[in-house]
Amino acid sequence: MRRRPTVVGACTVLVLAGCAQGTNPPAPSAPSGADNPFSATTELTGTLDVMGFGAGDEIATVRMERTKEALGDVQVNLVEGDLDIQQFLSAVAAGDPPELIYANRDQIGTFASRGAIIPLTQCIEGEGIAVDDFVPAAVDQVTFAGELYGIPEFNSIQVTMANADLLADAGLEIADVNGSDRAALDEATQALHQRDGGDLSVIGYDPKLPEFLPLWAHAGGADLISADGRTAQLDDPAVVAALEWAVGLYDAQGGFPVVKAVRDSADFFGSGNQFASSTLGAMPMEQWYVNVLNDVSPDAPMAFDAVRAADGEPVAFASGSAWAIPAGSDNPAAACRWARVMTEVDSWVAAAEERKGLRTEEGKTFTGVLTGNAVADEAVRALVEPSGSEVWDSAVEAMYAANDAAFSLPANPADAEFESAWQDAVNAVLNGQAEPAEALAGAQEVAQETLDDAWAAWDADAES
Repeated sequence: MRRRPTVVGACTVLVLAGCAQGTNPPAPSAPSGADNPFSATTELTGTLDVMGFGAGDEIATVRMERTKEALGDVQVNLVEGDLDIQQFLSAVAAGDPPELIYANRDQIGTFASRGAIIPLTQCIEGEGIAVDDFVPAAVDQVTFAGELYGIPEFNSIQVTMANADLLADAGLEIADVNGSDRAALDEATQALHQRDGGDLSVIGYDPKLPEFLPLWAHAGGADLISADGRTAQLDDPAVVAALEWAVGLYDAQGGFPVVKAVRDSADFFGSGNQFASSTLGAMPMEQWYVNVLNDVSPDAPMAFDAVRAADGEPVAFASGSAWAIPAGSDNPAAACRWARVMTEVDSWVAAAEERKGLRTEEGKTFTGVLTGNAVADEAVRALVEPSGSEVWDSAVEAMYAANDAAFSLPANPADAEFESAWQDAVNAVLNGQAEPAEALAGAQEVAQETLDDAWAAWDADAES
């Protein structure tokens, strides 16, 4: 039976404290029922320090206002900016953590394995959080060793974005660059890219490495890690083939450094972006960029589709954030209620209605919001009206199709180290330092050793 420390000590943090990983295992959920300290009817007091979150736009502020109302007399303090992992783990090790953190979902497994956050079974039962409403891929990312450690928020996925004029000039259609036919995409890249005096002036296709290797591997029938998060699969032939193919797209245009230089020169968030300036044929990109393009270059010649696997079905690699409650929190009940209200359907709908109203006032299109809550997604989608533009309506359709097909990598106790292993391998290939099979074989050894050590520490603690 797992022991439950009442205070998380310095050995919670592997590097900071210089102790063995996992010496303080995550606390198990206590029995439900009368002993459950969480309840949706409890009047709350005290303070709630939230680390890693800021009220940056109407989607955040509307939900936060509703949540503060539900918290009653609780004093909320925001530590804005991205979560500082070192600062957070130091606070936990010192016994002075914030009450709530807003973290990337791919950090949850490591935090859970180190005893830095608590499982949320009681929180979910007491506050009545409808876990079944959430996007499965998002839930998978915050489930560690069979328990849920985070409440998902937002879902980021990819869609295919292309310059329609460049496609037409090359005699191509969006289907030629949506990824469903890699040979066709090879040919499209050759046809779309352009040179000026020997220098690359137009990127034909950018597969967005290193970050999208999981997408291309999955589309080819493989995942970088097993479903239980214990076995690295970086040297799977389908992963190697995906990397070889994607790198080949860069090589056909002069190599990754050449493509990256053109990519980095774009006015990415401005009216002179790579699509408006016709310096990019196509790429997969997160769906939030649709809204950026509609804002800054609504007349750009765009075409959209989901990214598609060889069978023609949509595929998307999901990422996002989650709310998690640190071990040793002084006010876990308030933290749980915050997480519940921020992510419930009514809060998302209220926020989406506010955004839609603001965009209507500005004469702009409301393109929806992917919340991480599937029921909320459907409710928000019902607010999206035809824009009168077939192009932008197709972007919305592609976004929701991709969201329905999203997958994620499972939580594991060495999230950051595992990601570094495969990203370092991809970067070595992109920079001409290694061939794909060689780089991924080396990464496989590093990743598997890291996973074995991390899981062994967890398993030993779980049995003690």
